[in-house]
Amino acid sequence: MTVERIAILSDVHGNLSALDAVLADARSRGVTTILNLGDMVGKGPRGQAVVDRCREACAATVRGNWEDFLPGTPDDGPPEHLWWRDELRADQREWFGTLPLSHDLLLSGRRVRLFHASAASVHTKVHRHHTPEELAGMFAATGLTGPGPEPAVVGYGDVHDAYVETHRGRTLFNTPAASATRSTSRPPSTRSSRASPARPTPRPSPSSVPYDVEAEIAVAYELGMPEADAWAGELRTGVYRGLVDPAPATS
Repeated sequence: MTVERIAILSDVHGNLSALDAVLADARSRGVTTILNLGDMVGKGPRGQAVVDRCREACAATVRGNWEDFLPGTPDDGPPEHLWWRDELRADQREWFGTLPLSHDLLLSGRRVRLFHASAASVHTKVHRHHTPEELAGMFAATGLTGPGPEPAVVGYGDVHDAYVETHRGRTLFNTPAASATRSTSRPPSTRSSRASPARPTPRPSPSSVPYDVEAEIAVAYELGMPEADAWAGELRTGVYRGLVDPAPATS
């Protein structure tokens, strides 16, 4: 019997080094299909290259909140948003508008539904500690997902907080961020240098893939990317920006 191996990635955020590490790891494990849950751009320095790589490697890509709002950033918007917007080509920004908001597939006889943030919107967050109503909403047919049978498994990205939970035969999982892992507490003193896909075969199982964090940080400074200090702090510690003091600029 042939077993199809699927990798799901999310929230690359312009981190080309992490993306390449994840794709190489997937190939080494015999993964046949790669699915992308969005937020390819923003926060990191190489959105254009990441988008091209994802278009080439991923069988399906759903729209993230960054793909949704970034192309429409007005010229008087935040400087960092303008930098990330203008780093992209026009054809890439146009492609974002064609991306679906959800993707369904059958895996081991179970319907799996994937989207970026929630069934309500690419901008509506559902965290690990959610209400019963939020959990039920993740499996419901909505304007975002359209009509159709209820899925047995739902996967999403956005909150950078990987987990898996099963309740009454339904499984909900959050895919680790390929750019950096979100944490609500300070990590150990060791540096975080991991990129993480999730593989639902048949149960989602996150894994970590090492990559050269310092090389990726150096690119951000070389390109003069705004928010480079915050980006460096996030990659070096594995703690989402805003929850830890940003790393000082390197000389």
